[in-house]
Amino acid sequence: MANKDRPILPKRRPARQPVLKGTVKTNPEPAPEGAEEPDLIYGRHPVLSALEQHQGLNRVWILSRLRYDPRFHSLLTEAKAQGTVIDEVEPQRLHQITQGANHQGVAAQVAPYTYLELADLIRHAKGVSDRPVLLVAEGLKDPHNLGAIIRTAEALGAQGLVIPQRRAVGITSTVAKVAAGSLGVFRVSRVVNLSRALETLKSEGFWIYGTDAAAGVPVHQVDFRGPTVLVIGSESEGLNLLTQRCCDQMVSIPLGGQTPSLNASVAAGMVLYEVFRQRWLQVLHLE
Repeated sequence: MANKDRPILPKRRPARQPVLKGTVKTNPEPAPEGAEEPDLIYGRHPVLSALEQHQGLNRVWILSRLRYDPRFHSLLTEAKAQGTVIDEVEPQRLHQITQGANHQGVAAQVAPYTYLELADLIRHAKGVSDRPVLLVAEGLKDPHNLGAIIRTAEALGAQGLVIPQRRAVGITSTVAKVAAGSLGVFRVSRVVNLSRALETLKSEGFWIYGTDAAAGVPVHQVDFRGPTVLVIGSESEGLNLLTQRCCDQMVSIPLGGQTPSLNASVAAGMVLYEVFRQRWLQVLHLE
C-alpha cells in the first residue's frame, strides 16, 4: 500500500504493564475454580442444532415417540457412536430434569465449552482475513447479552470473541441458545488477564477501540480499515479505567433520544455494522 493510501490512525499510547451461569445444573458436584459445570439445553431446535453441529453432549433424554422421529434418529445414532448416552424417558422425568420448563420432549446435558487459546484465536483470525475483526467483552453478566453479541458478530463476519475468566458469564447453554447455532462456527477465547490480552493483540497489529456512551469519537467518524478489536463494556459500568488505558481510541454512538445509553449487545451490533459498512463501501468502490 502506498503511503498516501494508508489510514491516519490515532497516536498509540505506550504499552503499560497490566495490573496483576443461568441454567439448570445436573451435576451436584461443584466445578473446580475457574471451570464450568455441564448444563442443560432443552427444546427440539436447540438440541437438534447441537446434534447437527456435533457439539459435545454427555447425555440426551428424549421421549420414546420422538427418539425415532426422522429429524432425530440418525443424529442420535451418530451421537451415541461418539459416546453420548441416549436415555428414552417418560414425560415426568423430563419435567423433573428441566424443573418444569417447556422441554418439547427432549433435553441434553452439554459438556463444558472448549475455549481457544488467545494465540490460536489470533492465528485463526489472521488466517481467514487480512483485516480481521475480534470482539472483547469485559464483565458481561447477562448470558442473553453475550449470546446476542455472538450471534450478531458471527452474522456480520467477525472472527472471534475474547472474554475474561472471572467476574463475567462464560459460554453456558443459555448463551448457546440465544446465539442460535452461531457457536458452531464462531471462536471464543477465555483469558485470565484481559489487559494483558489487549496488549498481546496490540503487539499482533490490531488496533483497539473501546466503546463509551459518553465520550470518544463518534463511531461513523472512525476509520476501521486495519485489523480491529472492539471492546464492549459491562451492562451497568461500561469499561473500567485500566481497560480504557489499553485502548488506542474510544468511540461513541451518538444518540438522539432521552435514553442515555444502549444495551451492551445492541451497542456491539451497531459498532460492528459500522465497521463492516465501511469495508463493504471500500470493496464496492474498488470494483
